[in-house]
Amino acid sequence: MAGNSIVVPDYQRAYSWEVKERGAQVRVFLEDLVDYIHSGSRTPYYFGHFLFEKKSETEYAVIDGQQRLTTISIFVCAAFNVLRNYRELSIDEIECYEDIVKRNRTYRFTTVGYDSILMRDYVVDLTKQDHYGIKTTSGRRIVNAFDFFKSELAKLPIGQVGHLLTAVITASCTTHIVETEAEAIQMFIFQNNRGKKPSNLEIIKAQFMYNLHLYCEQEDVDSMIKEVKSRFESIYMNISHIENFVDEDDVLSRTMQVYFHSLRRDNAMDEVSKALSQDDRLDFIISFTQALERTFDKLTKLREDSMQNVDIEYALLNGRYYIVLPFFIKAYNEGLPIEDIAQMGKALGDLMLRDALVGTKADLRSRLNDVFEKSNGVDDIIGRINWMKTNEDWWWHYWNNAEVRSYADTNWHPNYHTLAKIILWRYENYLIGKQSKGYAPILFHSIKSPHLEHIAPQTENGEKEASGYDIYDEDFREHYLLHLGNFLLLSAPHNESIGNKPFEMKRQTYNHLYQQRQIVEMTEDDHIWDKTKIKTRTNNLLDFIINCC
Repeated sequence: MAGNSIVVPDYQRAYSWEVKERGAQVRVFLEDLVDYIHSGSRTPYYFGHFLFEKKSETEYAVIDGQQRLTTISIFVCAAFNVLRNYRELSIDEIECYEDIVKRNRTYRFTTVGYDSILMRDYVVDLTKQDHYGIKTTSGRRIVNAFDFFKSELAKLPIGQVGHLLTAVITASCTTHIVETEAEAIQMFIFQNNRGKKPSNLEIIKAQFMYNLHLYCEQEDVDSMIKEVKSRFESIYMNISHIENFVDEDDVLSRTMQVYFHSLRRDNAMDEVSKALSQDDRLDFIISFTQALERTFDKLTKLREDSMQNVDIEYALLNGRYYIVLPFFIKAYNEGLPIEDIAQMGKALGDLMLRDALVGTKADLRSRLNDVFEKSNGVDDIIGRINWMKTNEDWWWHYWNNAEVRSYADTNWHPNYHTLAKIILWRYENYLIGKQSKGYAPILFHSIKSPHLEHIAPQTENGEKEASGYDIYDEDFREHYLLHLGNFLLLSAPHNESIGNKPFEMKRQTYNHLYQQRQIVEMTEDDHIWDKTKIKTRTNNLLDFIINCC
């Protein structure tokens, strides 16, 4: 790094290493360093292999190894920061800092463009000391890594911090430097066919770039590569907004479905391989990269809308993204009004709920593919789903009202408790809507840690039943205790506060949601929660599922 500048190209992935969980990459990085200095080894610490493209005599683009190099740079800055808090740096340490981090206004390492200012301000120059205004997930990871290193290093004896810094400064690595971008990309593809692979999206990006270098006419190659790079820069910007919402390789598959207008065309790697073997490969690269950029942009909008619209949120809660996301992407691409998209979300949410409840292995994609291929607008989609709710033909009957009622009117296994929460959440919004028009529905994510309360509590290991409930005989345990009518939606703090208490004590706390107040009204005469009331409530909820879901 001394005397040179190393940059991460903007078309590369931004910083993706995590801190929080045990075993997260940043934690492992520090743990390995600590283990190394305690081992007393005389062999230099080894940081692995790095692949660079030479941009000029003093500037290199890191093609492979940018996550490690970013972490190394963050760690070195944190270590120097901790040392400065204890004492002045020595002449050798100052020279080392200028070689590895910054000399005058020359920064030795620069991450992707949209995070570079944040890294310089927060990590290197320390001119930013708060977390406000951080726009990307990768930027938050940079800040978290720096904070983590500072915090952990501050706990150590200052001499040990120096040893760790020395271990990094004197560490060895292997490098390969290429002169052209085409060679760098070819090396990237070859190198990542072994060991831990990058994401499919990264591999496809490299394949696209390599094919452009290989097959483009000389006068077109620069402009086409510039376009693909620019689009991947936009893609990676959007990844930083949605990566906790949907996996990037899942987005790749969903884009493939929309691109080919088929729910069945979702094997991205196979589809790309086929397309790159055709004579029109260059047209495919440009058009599919445009489609990818569009998809990531639309999913960023979908995520924002799902945080504000209950019907869109509803469609996404069951996680069947391979079905619902292509419909949403297509709707946003067509510029449909949010009201239409929400209506479609409600219909898709109903079908996803029914599919999760019935648990059939019947393929929904086969039943929806034709309306996905031809639909313009949402009427065909909504019409098909509403038709499926009542159809009794063997090919379609899995999701109809009779099947759904049969599966819902039984004991609910713990694996289905999340689904029960979704049903009770929708039921709550149904009750709110009955009270007044123009109501403000509750968004699922706004419920603080939603819990599923057993109104009549379960008992274990001979635990004595509390008062206010029916007799815990075999019939009660078999046919009522684990039925939907005995479930209630509560926030985690509420559920934990009432536990397995007598019904009268629970009843006094049921005043937050409309469905809680329903329980109070149902027991007004006797303050007892028994089989009859559980059965009545179960039937009410089953009717709600059939008529409203």
